[in-house]
Formats: sequence, structure tokens, C-alpha cells
Amino acid sequence: MIHNGQERPLIGVLALQGDFEAHLKALSKLGVATRAVKLPEHLTDLDGIIIPGGESTTIGKLMVEYGLDRPLKTLIEQGLPVWGTCAGLILLAKKTDNALEGQPLLAVMNIAVRRNAFGSQRESFETDLSIPVLGEAPFHAFFIRGPAIMEVDPGVEVLATLDDGTIVAVREGNRLGTAFHPEVSRDPRFHHYFLRLVQSVRK
Repeated sequence: MIHNGQERPLIGVLALQGDFEAHLKALSKLGVATRAVKLPEHLTDLDGIIIPGGESTTIGKLMVEYGLDRPLKTLIEQGLPVWGTCAGLILLAKKTDNALEGQPLLAVMNIAVRRNAFGSQRESFETDLSIPVLGEAPFHAFFIRGPAIMEVDPGVEVLATLDDGTIVAVREGNRLGTAFHPEVSRDPRFHHYFLRLVQSVRK
């Protein structure tokens, strides 16, 4: 797909609530064409989409209000690469053990998650993670009211765990999920990893 006269992917970031601006800035630093997605027509011609952190209940309700939930779910099921970070991960999971009643979810990844698994905002933390797909150097990860991935079905690749074995990053085909916030890190490797996934689909 050609954008601005150059062959480069167009990545959307769901921009209804939460940390979308940090993702847009991180992608722009990598020279990627970006689009803030607020309406169904903004989904046209995307090569991939990121669902950011924030309040998963609020983002879900706004997706329904703006008519984004069904077309976005259809595109993902048709193969559009997607990456959910923190609240975005919750929205992608097929199972949550403490979702609010009636909470809208996209439910496209075969994982079970627990919301706010590490406690309140005051209990946010940072840690270095070993993520072999990103290389040998540890990735400094920020957990802000993050969910934890409690179960994964066969076919879901575990990319990273905490020292106690808690799963915090997964990939299932074109679908990527992280319980932490790579967009607030100065380390671009996770965004590069998603872009490689997008490029593999475009070939």
C-alpha cells in the first residue's frame, strides 16, 4: 500500500480513550504512516491496528457507541494484524474472570485474562523482562494497573513471563497482546516486532 508516495504500512491506533497518543508518537518515530481511529471509516486500508491501554470498560463502551466494535472484530477475524496493550489486551481476550457485567469485548484471542491483576494504580511497577523474540537484551516494561494472562490455549505463543511465571505477553498468529505499556518505553523493539508481523502479512 502506498502512503505519501512511499511503500510503507499504515497502522491505526484506536483513539477513543487511553494511551493512544504515545503509540502514535512511537510509530511516527519509526517512520510509519499512522491514523487515529475514532470512526468505522477510519478502518479503511489499514495494515494493522493497535488497541491501547486505558480503561477497558470505557473503551469497549465507546467502541459500541461509535459503531466500531463489529467492523473491527470482523477485520481482525479476516486477518488484520492487531496488538492490544494493557486494556487493549483485555478487549482482545475471549475470557476474563472479572470483567464487568455486559462489558463489550472483541474476544478474538484464545486467552483468559484477569483485570487489574497487580493491584491499583499505586501498585504500578517497572521491571526488566526477557523477551527472546526481541533479542538478548532485557526489555524494560511498565505495568500500570495491568492485567495478567491466566490461561492460553494451544496455538498461543507465550512471549514473556514475570519471574513468578505470570504470563505477560503472547502472540496468536497475527494477534499480539502485552499486559504492559511498551509505548511509554524508549525502547522501540516491541513496535518493530509488530511491524515485522504486519509486513509478513503484506507479502
